[in-house]
Amino acid sequence: MPRNPTSRVHRSAAPLLAVAALLVTSVASAPAQSAPVQPPPVIDIHVHTFGGGPGQTPMCPWPPQFLASDPKTQEGTNGWSNQNCVLPLKTAATPDEYMKQVLAEWERLNVTAVVMGDEASVKKWKAAAPNRIIMGTSFMNSPTAGSYTPVEQLRTAFTTGGFTVMGEIGLQYQGISPSDTSVDRFFALAEQLDIPVGVHMGTGGSGRANISSPKFRGSMGNPLLFEDVLARHPKLRLWVMHAGYPMIDNMLTLLQANSHVYVDVAGLIWSYPRKEVDNYIQRLVEGGFGDRVMFGTDQLVWPGLMEASIEVIDRANFLTPQQKRDILYNNAARFLRLNADSASTRR
Repeated sequence: MPRNPTSRVHRSAAPLLAVAALLVTSVASAPAQSAPVQPPPVIDIHVHTFGGGPGQTPMCPWPPQFLASDPKTQEGTNGWSNQNCVLPLKTAATPDEYMKQVLAEWERLNVTAVVMGDEASVKKWKAAAPNRIIMGTSFMNSPTAGSYTPVEQLRTAFTTGGFTVMGEIGLQYQGISPSDTSVDRFFALAEQLDIPVGVHMGTGGSGRANISSPKFRGSMGNPLLFEDVLARHPKLRLWVMHAGYPMIDNMLTLLQANSHVYVDVAGLIWSYPRKEVDNYIQRLVEGGFGDRVMFGTDQLVWPGLMEASIEVIDRANFLTPQQKRDILYNNAARFLRLNADSASTRR
């Protein structure tokens, strides 16, 4: 007598049903799936409010060369050599769209930033992301500024306006030394109010400063020009923007002589050949100043600049994991004296 087909199906299915029951039991007993892990916090100490609009072009970071030009020809204001990178950094169509995209990147990458500019524009960014932004303003918020913000207006911004950083100060674009006594009143105010100060020093002009910024002087990017102002204001909390690139020996000399001077690697971190960027950061760290190097982008125009810049530090094989965390977060948190409630990103 032939076997019952139905019985054959039941016997064949029995092992499968047992496995299914086991899977169901395992799933039921497993803990609920956790939310995505947030990246470790990052502080970008060097961001500007301007960006977005027509006429801005995509950019490939780490240009391999700055091209010579001929004064008899029509010379561009940008000397970067052309690149065909796989994913050029795109621009935004409008300033509002630019801000929206940048803030979305900060949320995704867990970034708090020192945002600098005129008071109105910085407050607009602060209103859009109050827990991601530390407000900064200066007595000169444009390299082409023809006049300075009055001292008393700055005093009000820092004492009652919510601003806690003075920067960016672009004296080099005017061919002026930071120790020039004509601007000493602003550094005196910062020392008096215990406000950290960021001064542009070194890199500038995208290889064509002689064309785009005729008052710019490379000699005014010498970090040792800070010695007189620091002697007059010994408690001034100063950071040298762009780490005084390319004057590494003078930068190391200033750091060795002044233990409360810090640097940021903004601008430098994406606008020079990659090997040169790594070598400069490595000199700072191996020179013994790894606890005073701060991450920054000099964020402008391209919203995707943040991720590309963070990766420079993350992928640096000459840095230990602790040194990477110090550069990306700890050093700036110490310099800015952030407490547990001053920013949305925590250690």
